[in-house]
Amino acid sequence: MPLIVVKAYPKDDSTKQAVAEEITRVFTEKWGCSREAVTVKIESYPPEEWQREIKEKEIDPHADEMIILEGEAQY
Repeated sequence: MPLIVVKAYPKDDSTKQAVAEEITRVFTEKWGCSREAVTVKIESYPPEEWQREIKEKEIDPHADEMIILEGEAQY
């Protein structure tokens, strides 16, 4: 606990590692869990697949569950 899955356009390994470290830092500080409890996975999707694979299948059907949707807070 927690498992954080990031789905995004491809990035180099250095960028992915830096983002994963920052996510881990935020969760340990704000969520109050230990570093050992945090698992981060980054899945890469090329731009030409994003609309079909992520937006239509995962974002749009669950739009009412999103905390931030397309940069806008939903609460």
